[in-house]
Amino acid sequence: MSSRERPEPEPFEIHVPRRAIDDLQLRLRNTRWAQLGAGAGAGGGTGPIGESDWGRGTSPVYLRDLIAYWRDAYSWDAAAAKLNMYPQFVARVDGVGVHFVHALGGGGGERPLPLLLLHGWPDSFYRFHKVIPILTRPAVSRFGANDSFDVVVPSLPGFAFTGAVPPSGEPVNRQSARLLWRLMTEVLGYRRFVVAGGDGGSVIAQILAMEHPESVLGIHLTDIGWHATQVDPATVSGAERKYVEDSRKRFMNDGAYALVQMSQPRSLAAALNDSPVGLASWIADRFHAWTDPDVADGITPDDLLTNVMIYWATQTIGSSMYSYYAEAKQPSLTPRDRVGVPVAVALFPKDGAGHVPRSFAERTLRVVRWTEMAEGGHLAALEVPERYAHDLIEFCRPFRAAPAPSPRTNHVDPSV
Repeated sequence: MSSRERPEPEPFEIHVPRRAIDDLQLRLRNTRWAQLGAGAGAGGGTGPIGESDWGRGTSPVYLRDLIAYWRDAYSWDAAAAKLNMYPQFVARVDGVGVHFVHALGGGGGERPLPLLLLHGWPDSFYRFHKVIPILTRPAVSRFGANDSFDVVVPSLPGFAFTGAVPPSGEPVNRQSARLLWRLMTEVLGYRRFVVAGGDGGSVIAQILAMEHPESVLGIHLTDIGWHATQVDPATVSGAERKYVEDSRKRFMNDGAYALVQMSQPRSLAAALNDSPVGLASWIADRFHAWTDPDVADGITPDDLLTNVMIYWATQTIGSSMYSYYAEAKQPSLTPRDRVGVPVAVALFPKDGAGHVPRSFAERTLRVVRWTEMAEGGHLAALEVPERYAHDLIEFCRPFRAAPAPSPRTNHVDPSV
């Protein structure tokens, strides 16, 4: 496709109509609280995510405090204004309006390296808002001017301001990978780039690397992907077998959310799309299970609520869960698939995936960098942004000699 034929991205700003905010406030004020039985609120906490009494799901005490804060103190206008400081666009790719942040690097160093950052569920492009300033202007923090990136952070298909996409007949994450490859190469003009992601973003990053090794210099992952554990335990070593068995036990103890989303997502979506308290409870439960409560600067109530608001405002909780159902029916990857480009794996201790043996990861990944972090969890870019950015920067330094043409657009992050 020539540059004249490339679809031109349209500038985008987040705007939620006032009537939608008023409707939300009315629903929050008129919450009909669930009756959970004797002792439902015993032992709960009022502090940050990480308090006790989450054994049967979201702590009722925590949830009541969170909803009171959402209703009386949280400011969506302030959160949206902060997000709108980042340059955002929508580009038509295969008929789909793909939303993305595109923040160009700078600071006097060499040409920035293109970087595609991919979120998962139940987060959003908001996962990476704390690392964008670090990666685009690394000299402002403790990194070198030559470590800057052109950062692209899309809302994955089905999520947020990209929203639902028509089924293509291919596995859902392969469809997403195709759309994002076309975004990077045909819309933005990047010939080669790095991809980083976790959760669903890890799977899409691996697909991009396998299907387009000519474009993907390397991938940086915070997990190895759920498909890897579907291996026959008889084919792995003793330590690897223990990891697989432990993974399956963890899923049985804490995987009810996935089983529902893989089997009856529409039934659940009807409730979550109608109730802001139900939506907050469902997402808060996952944030609690997958994040590190010991990180002092970790996820705040504002972080959680902004993420919830993105789902609420776009009404995409149903389409975001569809990938679970679609992957169960038609998997995008299997344990037989292998990534041949360089891979960095950064493991955060409170991620919930357990301690992955490096040998097990190397069954499906060409691992060149292996980092076991001291703190952080599933949403590491939100919880410990400096640690996350540092590992990504270190992994990418060998790639900077490769040609990476600048994009046609010239959008610089004004917030830094």
